[in-house]
Amino acid sequence: MIFPKWICPLVLLLSPVAELFAADWPQWRGPRRDGVCDETGLLQQWPEGGPPLVWTSTNLGRGYSAPIVVGQRIFLAGDVGEELHLFALDLEGKPVWQAKNGRSWKSPYPGARASCTYSEGRLYHLNAHGRLACLDADTGQEFWSVNVVERFDGKVIHWGLSENLLVDGPRVIVTAGGSKGLMAALDKKTGETVWASDPLRLGESRLPAHERLSEPFGEVDNASYASPILVTVGGRRQIVNCSLRHVFGVDADTGQLLWTRPMRTRYSVIAMTPVLVGDSIFVTAPHGEGGRLYRLRANGPRLELESLWSTQLDACQGGIVYVDGALYGAMYDKARTWLSVDARTGTTRYQLNDFAKGSMLYADKRLYCLSEQGEVALLEPRADRFEVKGRFKLVPERKSDVWTHPVISNGRLYLRYNETLFCYDVRKSASVTP
Repeated sequence: MIFPKWICPLVLLLSPVAELFAADWPQWRGPRRDGVCDETGLLQQWPEGGPPLVWTSTNLGRGYSAPIVVGQRIFLAGDVGEELHLFALDLEGKPVWQAKNGRSWKSPYPGARASCTYSEGRLYHLNAHGRLACLDADTGQEFWSVNVVERFDGKVIHWGLSENLLVDGPRVIVTAGGSKGLMAALDKKTGETVWASDPLRLGESRLPAHERLSEPFGEVDNASYASPILVTVGGRRQIVNCSLRHVFGVDADTGQLLWTRPMRTRYSVIAMTPVLVGDSIFVTAPHGEGGRLYRLRANGPRLELESLWSTQLDACQGGIVYVDGALYGAMYDKARTWLSVDARTGTTRYQLNDFAKGSMLYADKRLYCLSEQGEVALLEPRADRFEVKGRFKLVPERKSDVWTHPVISNGRLYLRYNETLFCYDVRKSASVTP
């Protein structure tokens, strides 16, 4: 399991940003970073035109940063002119505060990338240029900041750094991707370096756990567009993520680089957060060899990896969810194909071919899918097919860059397109079932 499901019972009574409740969505892809929401009592079928729209909030800056929801606050990032702004809203979409985190991202595809991460009253955010900031969640006051590209001799990659930061207890984890460390753990209160892993340098390795691309020899593999997850295998905690050309794992307590596996892609674009499948890790990317499932095994002090199967599922930034023995996601090269893949064998169980690729989450036996063209669908994954339980247009005109992941918190569905955040009521009590 990535994160425990228990919720801290402490509540900061004087603060609108309370400690976590079960319905909160405090980080990228939810409480466990897996795109799965535990809420129930949600609409199983949408009325004509979609679920009720509660409110919209505009002027939130340009970008793709997905919101997070904690207590009575919503947090997200957007580019405003020359600066990246972090926004705090109340649950009615009204602005509470704004703060800055360095420069905006101008090109290619202008806009803020990463989501905020919440932990113990603080927000953590990485901008596209490598500025990592820690702010007070109640006021937006900045406590500290670090440029991880400069500190670890990394690189601002072509489409901009996009990592959604991981907090592990007293540390904030970032993929530095530099010659002074592939990954790093910073003290979340001060920003000081706690540990930094060895860099991931290309070149053949004689160690079975460290398979790497051999060329160009000695070159440092930089950070990718993916975000890390925390898993425990054989009693050993490790952080799993992707660089530009590899999937890898590091020891969560020491930063030791434990294993690497090549991921060959045409353009060095790996943007999907790895997915935990039992004792295995699923990774994929477009323009490459498709997806692959690796089983992780502890053999004494050593970790062993076994490639179990491969699949044509080549999701990019849309993400994959794993539920009840199946992986769900959208193809990238086949632009209108959504798949259900058997997690035991990698075989395609069934597919849907009339909905543009995009992102998704799972909640209460349904998949909430947002296509990059701006259409939203509610899908029921059955044994032999996807059954459409509702569709509507988020934006009236056809788009190609609706890339923000959907979020559900306390019965509300949050969808973003650039400067506007939409809030829908998806509880069963919100509408009469058609």
